[in-house]
Amino acid sequence: MQRMLIGMSQEKLGEALGLTFQQVQKYEKGTNRIGASRLYEIGAVLGVPIEYFFDGLENGALKGAEGLRGAVDVGVLSTAEGIQLNSAFFAIPDPKLRRRILDLIRALAGQGDELEQAGNQAKSLDYGE
Repeated sequence: MQRMLIGMSQEKLGEALGLTFQQVQKYEKGTNRIGASRLYEIGAVLGVPIEYFFDGLENGALKGAEGLRGAVDVGVLSTAEGIQLNSAFFAIPDPKLRRRILDLIRALAGQGDELEQAGNQAKSLDYGE
């Protein structure tokens, strides 16, 4: 997903690696395995250390996130829509407007009351207010 965050197409990544965009697609979908040396090359092209691809896999890494599982769906950031939504949301400069948009989304999802309580407990999330 780093590729999408920096606005790089599968074709451009493939060109930088000497691959076809179809091969990049297969890597991203998990159809084909990625060797260690290729993973290193991909990290170099995307500007991230190889450890980036293993974030969250350390022992005990998920222990701190246990309490967030019900209120936060971190899997949304692994979708194209999630990345686009996140980028667009944080591109809004006005923190009050971002808060109102968040309230609207919660209301549309039918989670207004339930998430309001969780939101009050999770004020550690900073939307720039």
